[in-house]
Amino acid sequence: MSAEATNPAVSPAPAPPTAHRRKGRPRIDLRRLGRAALLGPTTRDRLPDAISHVVEAHRAHHPDADLDPLRRAYVLAESSHRGQMRKSGEPYITHPLAVTLILAELGAETTTLTASLLHDTVEDTDVTLDQVREQFGEEVRYLVDGVTKLEKVDYGAAAEPETFRKMLVATGNDVRVMSIKLADRLHNMRTLGVMRPEKQERIAKVTRDVLIPLAERLGVQALKTELEDLVFAILHPEEYQHTRELIVDNAAQDTDPLAEISDEVRGVLREAGIQAEVLIRPRHFVSLHRVSRKRGQLRGVDFGRLLVLVNEDADCYAVLGELHTCLTPVVSEFKDFIAVPKFNLYQSLHTAVARADGQVAEVLIRTHQMHKVAEAGVVALGNPYAPPSEEQADGERVGGDGERVDPTRPGWLSRLLDWQQAAPDADMFWSTLREDLAQDREITVFRPDGGTLGLPEGASCVDAAYAQYGEDAHACIGARVNGRLATLSTVLRDGDTVQLLMGQDPASEPSREWLEHARTPGARIAIQRWLATHPSPAADEQEAQADKRKDETPAPRPAPDEPATPSDAANAVVVAGRPEANVRLAGCCTPVPPDDVTGFAVRGGVVTVHRVECAAVARMKGLGRAAVDVRWGDTTEFRVTLVAESFQRPHLLADLTEAIALEGVAIVSATVEPPTQQRVRHTYTLQLPDVANLPGLMRAMRNVPGVYDVGRAQHQAAAASR
Repeated sequence: MSAEATNPAVSPAPAPPTAHRRKGRPRIDLRRLGRAALLGPTTRDRLPDAISHVVEAHRAHHPDADLDPLRRAYVLAESSHRGQMRKSGEPYITHPLAVTLILAELGAETTTLTASLLHDTVEDTDVTLDQVREQFGEEVRYLVDGVTKLEKVDYGAAAEPETFRKMLVATGNDVRVMSIKLADRLHNMRTLGVMRPEKQERIAKVTRDVLIPLAERLGVQALKTELEDLVFAILHPEEYQHTRELIVDNAAQDTDPLAEISDEVRGVLREAGIQAEVLIRPRHFVSLHRVSRKRGQLRGVDFGRLLVLVNEDADCYAVLGELHTCLTPVVSEFKDFIAVPKFNLYQSLHTAVARADGQVAEVLIRTHQMHKVAEAGVVALGNPYAPPSEEQADGERVGGDGERVDPTRPGWLSRLLDWQQAAPDADMFWSTLREDLAQDREITVFRPDGGTLGLPEGASCVDAAYAQYGEDAHACIGARVNGRLATLSTVLRDGDTVQLLMGQDPASEPSREWLEHARTPGARIAIQRWLATHPSPAADEQEAQADKRKDETPAPRPAPDEPATPSDAANAVVVAGRPEANVRLAGCCTPVPPDDVTGFAVRGGVVTVHRVECAAVARMKGLGRAAVDVRWGDTTEFRVTLVAESFQRPHLLADLTEAIALEGVAIVSATVEPPTQQRVRHTYTLQLPDVANLPGLMRAMRNVPGVYDVGRAQHQAAAASR
């Protein structure tokens, strides 16, 4: 979303013909758009030829739309960006045109498309927000401002996270801001091939960690699935190519069992007199890859699912009854997301039917309107400022706590906005945002007063307390879960009823142990902030005793929340002006050469060394702690902590440890977290005989089948800032 050019003609991951095209509409040739843009606007009254594709897509969803704002927005955008080119040589205007076309095909209303055409003008040209307001109104100005990036010259390394913070706050008032951002990122990902590989990887990782989860939460599946495939192609090219070959090989087969089953389903519904459209939905790359990891050898039915579209909600259940009566249902696969919609507005019935040869086909049943929302999510719901029509008002869904389930403020977004205000710096916000968005599933728990709380799967009573009471939850002393007394560490399940017991003592305080049971960022930040400003006398006494012991022995003492440092640390780092200083390598970021490092003096004269990008550095500087100048010495042996992310499969742990051993590296400790959504996280603390071996070691671990990422550990070292 900047004037930095990318190549519209080069895509790292061209999709198969059926994977991403919207029905009946081929992807537009951007070179043709570029040529049209070079011609400039025609007359003041005619629509420019360059936006004819946008108009066609827009009119398909909004036949009575006023097109004048689009014409005026294009004229301003084209004249403002004139002379700016992408690296491919295309006029820059082709980018906002392509972004606007993506949104038009999803059914976005005119105000969103107008802002989309202008979304880079304030950032990259002389156009001001005041000019946008004067010509197009306050709503368009707000949307353009929401997606305008903060300047690196003002924010430095914090520019990207602070831009996202600003964008999320704007999204809290109008989700159309994030709709434009997602379409912008999709077009940039489609055209990322001209970038340097390292920049492609960086952008792909941010897309994976932040934009794709946001697309999922906003229900914009059409954008989410294509973003997933593009990221997959960049970060895991070999697995992507293997999946592509599976798709090609399956397409070459003489028979298609999905086509045969779809014909059978059509016959069943025709005999029952149910008007329905039966389609085959091919799986996209990442979906097929996940299925192959789960099921092993793929069969013909695994390459797609059947989609049955009907007119009314009641027809969905009628279709389900006929399929379960006339075919062989797999009852364990049945899910009703119509009666209980997902938190991102998704509605469908899910079931599966078995063939005589044992192949099982998954079936999705939904109305045409449900399908529109399933594909476009909040984009399909139009303008959140517009008063609802009678039909919308009658069908409006309201949560148990009175919260409207509509695009203006989903519950998960409200919680995200609450905790982001408490994140003191860009690094904590950025790392906590990724952690929050990585939580795949939500559960709903009930309060005795009839209200509800939405929490991530695995949340405890501690999380429920802070979700309901904010920082007043410091005074929580216990809970009742489903009427029975429970500890605050109790993990909650979907549908539980939770009564939180609050103490009356104003001096009540949270326990440090609560951090071990807090899964939500809001709870963790509130507890950490209280602990940082209320040091425990017992903890001070423990540190005083440790200081006394340190005076009796030269061995360096770890800080309370940091793992012990390797014995070679004293020779690893040289402290400027203090050659005899005791040194500890911080366990929160495990620095090794040639990392850029800085140091901070802690109790007892020990200097703790951190990587400069470590979140603890920003926190300590924010508290006024002076940095100590440090540099690497001559020692080559180091200890480092690596995190391997992988898909679950048999013998994975054995293969990883073997790969590490073959590199001549000793494993000091290892932990494997319980699998989530077929994914596993391994954490290894390793002793390297030579730090120069680290890149080769990480490559060897990434080459283990099933491992899709290996990186340096970045722990939240809250206590390090004290």
